[in-house]
Amino acid sequence: MTAPSITTVPFFSPELFEHDREALLEIVHAIGTGSEQKFILGEHTARLERELAGRVGARAAVACSSGTSALTLILTAMGVGPGDEVIVPAFGCAPLAATVIDAGARPVFADIDPARLTVDPAAAEPLITPRTKVLVAAHMFSVMADMPAFRELADRRGLRLVEDSALAQGGTLRGLPAGRWGDAGVYSFVQVKTFGMPGEGGMVVTGDTALAAAVRMLRNHGQDGVHRFVHHRIGQNSRFDEVMAAFQLHRLPGLADRLARRAEISARYSRRLAPLAGRGLVAPPEGGDGRFPYVYTVLTERRDALRCHLAEHGVAAHVYYPRPLPAQPAFAPYARPGGSWPNAADAARRNISLPLYPNLTDAQVEHVADAVCAFTDTHRDQE
Repeated sequence: MTAPSITTVPFFSPELFEHDREALLEIVHAIGTGSEQKFILGEHTARLERELAGRVGARAAVACSSGTSALTLILTAMGVGPGDEVIVPAFGCAPLAATVIDAGARPVFADIDPARLTVDPAAAEPLITPRTKVLVAAHMFSVMADMPAFRELADRRGLRLVEDSALAQGGTLRGLPAGRWGDAGVYSFVQVKTFGMPGEGGMVVTGDTALAAAVRMLRNHGQDGVHRFVHHRIGQNSRFDEVMAAFQLHRLPGLADRLARRAEISARYSRRLAPLAGRGLVAPPEGGDGRFPYVYTVLTERRDALRCHLAEHGVAAHVYYPRPLPAQPAFAPYARPGGSWPNAADAARRNISLPLYPNLTDAQVEHVADAVCAFTDTHRDQE
């Protein structure tokens, strides 16, 4: 007798762009054979910038080569450099600290809120010194940071506010889209993001037209777009690809439906997993203001055991940021001596993310939830 096959649920979908295959090939052919031979920073890029700026109510949007590059360009445009300090989350992706260091400044790590898992404004304020130039607030997993508090703090202390909304496209808080609370916000278009694409790319959104002009110049070797080979500033190559711009324009009308499907899956997970709070597993609440459906992350003391259990049941899980940034070898030399970031350390130790992408089937979602519930039932006696 043949044993029943195990349902397999990958963490990253291998078929995110399967339905767009023909459209992508047509776009590559059209741009590759076009009379203008314009492969970067053409009309498709300009149109994508206009479309996204309009959707979030920004005065300007500037497409660049990646989300990391977007952060770098913003910090440079804000004049961050040697002698400056930039307050960043102690828990999150490496570019939060690396871009500050690359600018010649010092990252100052602030602990996170234990519920949101985003940087805590109450932890950030005591770290402000005369050297502080910028606050960086980053959204995490599926929750926006406390942007009203950060906006008030930045305004009160005379600081610039950068909103790392790389993974939060589609989120809103108090009616304002993610990316619009800061003096500038960032989106990332890397494959797995909510508006991902088969390549690298990012976008700066801002209400500050002077800042946008500086970013636009910096992304193209310091040129102003009018006089070629006249370099007004020391910039970099962070230009956007026309094929990817056209592809994003093709997929933009379906973004709302894909976000809605992600939100539906998140809600299903939360309804199934909410009762497990008393069994050692904390799941995000269902819906709510300031939420966005990017990554579905739970917290548990038995993270490694759960990951193995899920793998045995054909479910691939993922652990983001297993070390706080101050504990990373690259950034430890910049951390304040004797500093402590207990909430960041706790999140790094306990977080594990479940598959979440729009082409998950209902059966796959239920299989994932069943596997998590079965794990907590099996390990209930260990509480």
